[in-house]
This record gives sequence, structure tokens and C-alpha cells, in this order.
Amino acid sequence: MATLQLASWATNLTYADLTTGVLAAANNSLFNWAGCAIGGFAFQPAPQIALQTTLSAFSGPPTSSIFGANGTISQGFADAQIAALVNGIASHVDDYDDTHLETIIHPAGPVASALFAIAEAYGPVNGTDFVTAFVAGVEAECKLGLSVTPEHYDVGWHITSTVGSVGAAVGVGNLLKLNTTIMQQAIGIAATQVVGMQEFFGSDTKSFHIGRAAQGGMIAALLAKNGYTSSLQGLEAKYGWLHVVSTRENATAYFDQLGHIWEIEKNTFKPYPCGIVMHPTIDGTIQLSNETREKGLDIGDVKSVQLRVNPEVMILTGKTNPQTGLEGKFSIFHAAAIGLLYGEGTPSQFTNDVVKNTTVVEMRKKVNVTEDESVPKDAAFVTLEFEDGTKLEKHVEHAKGSIENPLTEAELKKKFMEQVALAIGPSRAERAFEAFTEIETMMDVAKIRGRY
Repeated sequence: MATLQLASWATNLTYADLTTGVLAAANNSLFNWAGCAIGGFAFQPAPQIALQTTLSAFSGPPTSSIFGANGTISQGFADAQIAALVNGIASHVDDYDDTHLETIIHPAGPVASALFAIAEAYGPVNGTDFVTAFVAGVEAECKLGLSVTPEHYDVGWHITSTVGSVGAAVGVGNLLKLNTTIMQQAIGIAATQVVGMQEFFGSDTKSFHIGRAAQGGMIAALLAKNGYTSSLQGLEAKYGWLHVVSTRENATAYFDQLGHIWEIEKNTFKPYPCGIVMHPTIDGTIQLSNETREKGLDIGDVKSVQLRVNPEVMILTGKTNPQTGLEGKFSIFHAAAIGLLYGEGTPSQFTNDVVKNTTVVEMRKKVNVTEDESVPKDAAFVTLEFEDGTKLEKHVEHAKGSIENPLTEAELKKKFMEQVALAIGPSRAERAFEAFTEIETMMDVAKIRGRY
């Protein structure tokens, strides 16, 4: 009954059901997504390659925005399918997007990318309906993810994309006012498009997973709306999604929580554009970099860097010798090096040039990692040993950006502005921030692109 349970809840969800906390979390998630989508498009090749490859060859009438594109209608707009794909890629390519820490799902990417494309193509859509649909999609993907965590992720699936297509379908289905049976069909069509494996982390293909999940979920809802059939038990059947992609599932228990425990309120936002399990190490090395200078020591005299971290760190980010900026986002060795050498971890520290910088390479070689299951995923122990025997130590209990140590509203805006101002200029960035933080009050979300 899992598919029916999810479909029934999603089709009946209304704006009146959303609490103040849920609405605040949705607002933060949406404008954080927009900042990542605009910034990611401007400075990474993957979304631009995707647009150039698909736009002229496959595109229909340009109905939907490529939010980071600066060109004319022929460059800044595409049909809804391509817009969902490209914005999904752009929002994730920097690994700077939101994170549901319990599952390591990045919830906004698949759902928001699909919803904005549909809202512009099928508008007008008012802000309250849009936000309701967004929450429906996020809750669907996170509850589904929880039901197969950790086994699904541990075997190698990229969970953001494997559940993201279902989240996108549910979100679009809610926006299109599908009935319960048609929503079940949409969930099934989305579920059969399961996509994304961890082998591709550190390459352009990782962000393709998110774009494809957005596109696939959107198409699933539209196909179902037009009478395309699927299985009404696409999730729970013997050979359905839950049993094929995981050795364990508990969907009914988590779907029972729908509308009572809101996963979107647990959403967190990254201060660093890289694998989230590296964040406590970056926190610790930045703090030790500052302490080194305060004590009159020289980072160049560091003899060794000792890390004690959760084993998941090496599973996900154990690349010892990254060769590209994207690979650097999944190297705990690179994370420690840039935290010490630069005293920060911004997108500019995860470029091809910095990854190949000889000073950074030499510092990476000094990093030693000890895995310790007693260390939480959002914690790390960092020890520096200098040539003269001096030792500096730092214990990061909760990384910046975690639930216990979240980014402030001012820090969230700063993150948005830093990405977007570089892409489209400060004045337009300010207007974009205003637009994406006022979605709930809009009469027509389809007009959002015209506001900046």
C-alpha cells in the first residue's frame, strides 16, 4: 500500500496544512537552490554543455527559464524538459546545494528544477500552490529515502537522484492537481527511471543525475496526466522500486509520518561546495590555519596533518590524488589542504588550477586519515604537527551548516549573493534574491525570471 499511501497524502496536501516552520524551511530551500542554479550555470561547463547539446537539436518552444543564462530568449529559455534538465544540473554541479543529513539527499534540486519548468510552461501558478507542491515533493523523496537508508546508499546508489525522480513527480503531480490514482501512476513511471550511482562522483555525470531526475519526474507526472499507465504498486511490489534497489525497506512506517514529522524542517545548507562529510574537516583546518598565524607559526612548517573521522568520509571522499576541481570536491585530503593553506573553502578553492597547485599537492601528501566509527558524520578531530614538534589540535563537534550549527539567515543570503553576483552582477543578484524569497506571495511564479 506504500504507493497508494504516498499518492493519497500528496494529492490531499494543501497550503493550509503547512506550518510556519515548514514555510520558512521551504523559503530557505528555494532561494538556496536558486543561488546554486544561477552560480553553477555560470562557472561550470556541465550545464552549458547540456544546454548546447540539447537546445537546438531537441528543444520545442522556449517556455521555461535557464536561470543562470544571461543571453537572449534563444539562450536563456528552453522547453520545460530541457529547462528541468539544465537547471537540475546547474543547481548541483558545484555540490553547494541543500542536504537532508539523515539520508544525504539534496532535496531541492530535482523538485524545484521540475516545478519551475512546469510553472513557466503551464502557468499562471500562484505562490501558495507552488510552495505546497515543492513541500510535497521534498517530503516524498526524503521519506522514501529514509525507508531504505542506509542500505540503499551504502550499496552505491546516488540517493538524491534515485528518490529525486519520485519527488519531482509528486511535486508536479500536486501542482497539476492529479487525483490519487493518477498520482500512483506518476510515482510508478518515475520510480522505473531510477538513475544515479556513486561511481560518477567527481565527474560531470554526478550533476546529470539530478537534472535527469527532475526531467524524468516531470515527464512521469505529465504522462500519467495524459493517461499513460504504470503499476499502482510501483514502490512496494515484489519487483518494485523498494525491493529492487535496497535490501531493506520500511516505507509504511515513514509514510505514516507524512504531515506529522516534516523532513523539510531538517534540511541544511552547505557553507562549502563539496561533499558534506568533508565539512567538519574544513571547519577544523580553517580554525587551525587561523590559530597558526595567531601563534606566529608558519603553515609551511607543518610536518603532518592527522584526521580522525567517520568511516563514511573515506567511502565518499577518499580520493587521494584528485586531478580536477570536481574530483577535489570528493577528496578529504584536498579539503584539509585548502582549509590550512587558504583559510577558507569557497568555490575558488575547488578549481582545476588549485587542485594541481604544487603547494596544495604537497600539503595533501601530509594528510593522514584514521577512520573511527565513534566519530559522528558531522564531527572531526584534526591535529597539526610542526617540524619543531609543536602540536595544535581541534575537535569540531558539529560542522557549520549542520542542524546543531546552522547557517544564519545573514550567512544564507551572503552565500546566495556571492554566487549570483559573480554570475549576473550585484544589482541583478539583489533583485534575484528578493524574487526568490518572495515566491509564496506571488500571483504568478512564471514571472519570476522577469524580476531580475
